[in-house]
Amino acid sequence: MALEEAVSLAHALPDLDVVGSDVVPLQRPQPGMLFGSGKIDELKGRLKAEEIDLVLVDGPVTPVQQRNLEKEWKVKLLDRTGLILEIFSDRAATREGVLQVEMAHLSYQRTRLVRAWTHLERQRGGLGFVGGPGETQIEADRRAIDEQLVRLRRQLDKVVKTRELHRKARAKVPFPIVALVGYTNAGKSTLFNRLTGAEVMAKDMLFATLDPTMRQVELPTGATVILSDTVGFISDLPTELVAAFRATLEEVLAADVIVHVRDISHPESEAQARDVRSILESLGVREEVTQIELWNKLDRLDPEEAEATRTRAAREEGIFGTSAMTGEGLEPFLEAVTAALGEEKHFEELLLPYADGRKRAWLFEKGLVETEDQTEDGYALTVNWSATDKARFDAL
Repeated sequence: MALEEAVSLAHALPDLDVVGSDVVPLQRPQPGMLFGSGKIDELKGRLKAEEIDLVLVDGPVTPVQQRNLEKEWKVKLLDRTGLILEIFSDRAATREGVLQVEMAHLSYQRTRLVRAWTHLERQRGGLGFVGGPGETQIEADRRAIDEQLVRLRRQLDKVVKTRELHRKARAKVPFPIVALVGYTNAGKSTLFNRLTGAEVMAKDMLFATLDPTMRQVELPTGATVILSDTVGFISDLPTELVAAFRATLEEVLAADVIVHVRDISHPESEAQARDVRSILESLGVREEVTQIELWNKLDRLDPEEAEATRTRAAREEGIFGTSAMTGEGLEPFLEAVTAALGEEKHFEELLLPYADGRKRAWLFEKGLVETEDQTEDGYALTVNWSATDKARFDAL
């Protein structure tokens, strides 16, 4: 199934036509060429026959190996980290996302620069402020990258501070945060769109969402929440990317409820779920935060398997069998979110003076009024609301 994920990663790059994939067993990677000479010749023939321009290796490739293989095969080669960086570069939309991608790219280039060139004796004279006498080219390149990283970090700090201000402003609003998390391509954005009507990109590819998307949503159960759609997790995410993209998961730490969306139709669904739980734990998610698990994409299972999955989910507390595509199973899930937030609704009788037209209009606007009668003293209303609704009403 690792091959299937690698192919999905390749499909995530736009304008890339994947013409083939294969598993190449490696007992011992060769330091200079990664593969043995026989396998290199075999692959060279296939690449030439099929006119391949780009080769993707789902694993680490050293700069020396990359250079030698590109020279031998006459193709461009990307390893797993390089491929994910290309995807990130294509998808990042917000200022924060773009900065994080640039930093990840530079960090990646810096490590490869060191490994690629330290064995060479390239030197140049310096001008004092540019570099000392005999400064090697690699030292100059590293210094240039480090300076650019410092500039990017400063810019990113400003962006993160702005997000922190926005987060504090949201904290003043009595709306809880519900964060959607899960393995990449699990259906989070499809669920987000169904619940909010937002036009978030929801394509059947890995990393369709890179920037957290926040929307204020009034759920069908009546509770008002802020829904956050986050970047998808993936196994063996390169270290450079874990560090650079940690801020995109900050919303998860502020969440009142975490919804773990799983692609239950995927053959490696359980392994993916373990990866997600491991990352949430490493992020430092608070123990008291309620976590709900959605076994999504029931529509992709055959009828018998789908029914068995529904039965299994129903037996487990906090797990719901759903299909974000068809809407199946979302109502009980939303009721569970409401309950987890302590947003159970209750009936209450109100008497509003006729002068309080603004409060009356607000109650009707929010759909909280069950009955209304006009009396000598004002509007006699029966409302069905939550504690949050009442707090907002009292604040008017």
